[in-house]
This record gives sequence, C-alpha cells and structure tokens, in this order.
Amino acid sequence: MSTDDNGNNIIINPISRDADASTDSPSPSSLPGVVPVPLTWPPDGQLSLDWIQHLISAFDWGSKNLPPSSFPSVFPVPVFDALVLTASKILHKEPNCLRIEAPDTDSTVVVVGDLHGQLHDLLFLFQDAGFPSEDRIFVFNGDYVDRGAWGLETFLLLLAWKVFMPHRVYLLRGNHESKYCTSTYGFEKEVLVKYGDKGKHVYRKCLGCFEGLPLASIIAEHVYTAHGGLFRSITVTPSKRTKGKKNRRINLVPEANALCLGSLEELSKARRSVLDPPWEGQNLIPGDVLWSDPSMKPGLSPNKERGIGLLWGPDCTEEFLKKFKLKLIIRSHEGPDAREKRPGLAGMDEGYTVDHDVESGKLITVFSAPDYPQFQATEERYKNKGAYIVLKPPDFDSPEFHSFEAITPRPKVNPYYDFEEVIDSDEDLDLASMVPDL
Repeated sequence: MSTDDNGNNIIINPISRDADASTDSPSPSSLPGVVPVPLTWPPDGQLSLDWIQHLISAFDWGSKNLPPSSFPSVFPVPVFDALVLTASKILHKEPNCLRIEAPDTDSTVVVVGDLHGQLHDLLFLFQDAGFPSEDRIFVFNGDYVDRGAWGLETFLLLLAWKVFMPHRVYLLRGNHESKYCTSTYGFEKEVLVKYGDKGKHVYRKCLGCFEGLPLASIIAEHVYTAHGGLFRSITVTPSKRTKGKKNRRINLVPEANALCLGSLEELSKARRSVLDPPWEGQNLIPGDVLWSDPSMKPGLSPNKERGIGLLWGPDCTEEFLKKFKLKLIIRSHEGPDAREKRPGLAGMDEGYTVDHDVESGKLITVFSAPDYPQFQATEERYKNKGAYIVLKPPDFDSPEFHSFEAITPRPKVNPYYDFEEVIDSDEDLDLASMVPDL
C-alpha cells in the first residue's frame, strides 16, 4: 500500500483493461488508477459512479493483497451500516414481483444468474456487458453469497449499484440469501472473519437486508424471472367457527387438494420477510419461488430431492406462460453440480440451458458463476462457463446468451466452510435447522 502527498492510503487499480469494452457508457475499463482507502460514506448520502468505481478497485485490490481480517481497513463498519441501511429501505419498499419496463426503445435488459461470491467473475461480467446505465437495466436472480470466498464484497457491490441506480438495478432473492444456507455454506463465517468482533452485527444486518429482497420480476410484460421458478397456489377455506362469544374468528386452513400453479396475485401477497422460507404451513410461496426446479416429467410435485419447493414439468411452463401472456421464464438456481444429478436436463457447461421449449415460449436456466464451485472436493473440476442473458427491444423475448470463462488465477484464499463434508444444496435439507417462521 502507498500513500499520497497528504499521507492518505492509496491503492493502485489492478483491474485489467479490455480494449473491446463498450464506450457508449461507463465501464470498468475507465476506472481511475488511484483509489483512497478506507472508503468513506458521501457526506450527502448520495452515491456516484466515481464512488462505485473506487469501491470496485478497493475490493479487487484488497482481495489480492490483504488478509480477510483487514477488510475493515478498506470498508469500515460505519460505511457498511450506511450502505445496508440505505439499500434496505429501498428493497423493503419494492413489491414481491417487480414490474420492470424499459424506459425507451434503445434500452436493453441484462439478466444475471447465481454469483456465489465469485467477485472477480462479476467484475468481468460488468466489463463484458457494460455497467448499469440509463439504457442498460440489470436484473440479478439471487445467490450472491456462499461457497465463494468474496460473498460479502459481491453483495455490497450490488447494493451500491442498487442505491446509485434503484430503477436500473434490481436484486432478487436466492435460496442462499437465508439464515440456514449462509450458516452452512460459508457466508456467516466469512463475515465473522472479515469483521471480527463486529461480525455478528454485520451478519445480522445482512440477514435483515436479505429479507427485503423481492422474489421475482416481470420484464416488459413478456419475461418472468425468479431464482428457482414457479410456485403453487395456496387455497384456504374457512374452518369451523370456534365456540364462545369471546372468539368468533374464522380460522383459515390450507386445502389438501392436488397441487396447482399459483397466480401472480398470490405471489404479490406472499410474506417474504422471513429468515428462512417455510417448507410447511400457509406461507409456502417464497420457498417455492426460491427452491423449485424444472423437470421433464409432466405435472407439479413436491421437490423431494431438495426437501422444499416443487418440481414442475413442461405442461406447467406452458400453462404459466399462456395464462399470464408471457414468452420466457428465466430462472437460475442450478449449477453444474446440481445438473449432474438431473437426468433428462442438459448440463451447465455453457452457463445456460433451454429446459422447456413449449408452444407459448421457453424456460431458461442461467448460471453466472464459472468454474463453480470455487472450492471442490473432487480432483476433476467442472470447468463450466458462466453466462448472462441480454434482452433487447421491442419485445425483450428473444434472449441473447453470453458465455464467459472464469477469471484465473483466482487469489489464494481459504474456504469459509467444510466443502469436503457439507451436504450438497440439492440434497435433503436439515429442515430442523431452518428457522421456524411460518
């Protein structure tokens, strides 16, 4: 680390330049060469592109040159508090299902899948696709943290973009934005290591922010996006009136009928502010949206492999698209490790798959973490590519797929979870460990 003429700490921006990067809007290729650390919160509370560029350079440099315990020297707790508080206020006001309209005929929408703490691959994605801008909207499908070593940096960077451009950057919730997953797959320990005695405070604030993340989006009235996918209808009927004058309230109980797809109205009314989406009770829609998977088998059934959520077939995709006049479903949730165990579905080698191609449109899975997971117990790595999707006017329903390789070499770092022993996220969950919030 160097100092400037006034004695302030500075870091030299190490991010590689891309000669082919877009020049029609700001991109990481135009980052300044010198960045002061630690970062400070703007006195007026207004973030700028310059501030975010400094944040990117500081996080990138710190990941390569500082031990994790020195993270507060780059991003102090007061700055963390200000960012998370500002972002949380924005997120908690957003509806469960965002309605995203393109501002003009030249706008594009970039849909991004799982990131899982792979900061440097996210930085390349921004370099390749271009930064968010007035005519470039980003929709992130969740799973920002866990497994990878830089989940905190990844999540904070995206929160900064959300604060700076709240109507151009949209952050959805993934199943890993939960207490159960983050305590199992590394994010909780990552935060505790990086912030030391303030770690519990920081982790608690992150969990509160997770609860505010919306569940789904509809882009230009044609494209539905969510982390896991579709969801059930929760039909309730009045039970018998309770006896006595003091309590004449009618209790509602779910009907034990066959599963059927839910409506967008039901989605809008679901209670998403839960640490762990319930697997039983009446508030099942959040768990379905975050944990469900497509299948080649027709119908709707419980997702027994995961222990939560649903499996839905091509007929359900057709029903959902047709009923709500949609053309595409873009979901994420499944990396190469999960797809390895899914007979009938394509692998995630290119970072995306077209899972259902039906009369009304298509179901697509996009996964944006290349060479995933960062820490693998097997000698042979998956070496999958990551991908993102670009949607263009006028209808935004003809996806352009952009695959990319992982940034190598990754900075050396220790994992924050026992990746050799921990269960796969597509195996049965330890439901007893999940927070009961029905």
